[in-house]
Amino acid sequence: MEITFIGAGNVAWHLAPALENAGHHVNEVVSRQLSHARQLVSLLYDARPRSDLNVANSSSQLFLLTVPDDALPDVCSRLVLPERAIVVHTSGSYSLEALDQLMQLYSDVPVQTGVFYPLQTFSRDQNPLDFDEIPLCIEASDPETEAALVAMGQEISSIVYLVSSAERRVLHLSAVFACNFTNHLLAIANDLTDAHDLEFDLLRPLIRETFRKALAATNPADVQTGPARRGDQKTISTHLAMLNKQPRLMEMYELLTESIKGKYKK
Repeated sequence: MEITFIGAGNVAWHLAPALENAGHHVNEVVSRQLSHARQLVSLLYDARPRSDLNVANSSSQLFLLTVPDDALPDVCSRLVLPERAIVVHTSGSYSLEALDQLMQLYSDVPVQTGVFYPLQTFSRDQNPLDFDEIPLCIEASDPETEAALVAMGQEISSIVYLVSSAERRVLHLSAVFACNFTNHLLAIANDLTDAHDLEFDLLRPLIRETFRKALAATNPADVQTGPARRGDQKTISTHLAMLNKQPRLMEMYELLTESIKGKYKK
């Protein structure tokens, strides 16, 4: 399939090479920051970088919107498409209905719409990830587009699901807890060790084992440990006293402690 990427951020950085490796052809990468488009194009076969959203003369069939959710209305309002285009976003929380409405409002030609959401965390300027075990959540406005997106997904991943917008929002919320919040807590742990001239590396074996157990368990709650889990109020009080000059961390500690206690209340 001939593809145009609208956006050259984290998702595009990994998804574009994966699709090319599966035999698809990326014609162009469109980005407001042309330097970002050029960087991504350097990973691809013969794609062209551009900043103009008028792609009416493009030979692409699929236009992948890999931009932040809050940029979608503005991008769609300026996007000029060829006839019979398939317009697909890669968002975890933006609904298919909302994309349909944007296309009906702004597109001068009829288009088909869909969602191609890879459930993974991505970072630019890192080696492109192997998509084989990355879940892909597919949704489309019509059966033909759905079939095309499923087939494309199966060419790069062994985990492809049809997921509604409502289900995808639940997955995205769950992912924020599992990924973003977890990473933030690790960053806080790093700040605490740095502040006391301790090596964060001392925590790495503990972190690895925690994640190993959680992923191996049927329910991560079954392998919960720590002072809140065992009701060790003396240790909890000591920790809170250590945080008395950091009210935000103290509040976070108390909130998480009470959440754990409540889950295991007899």
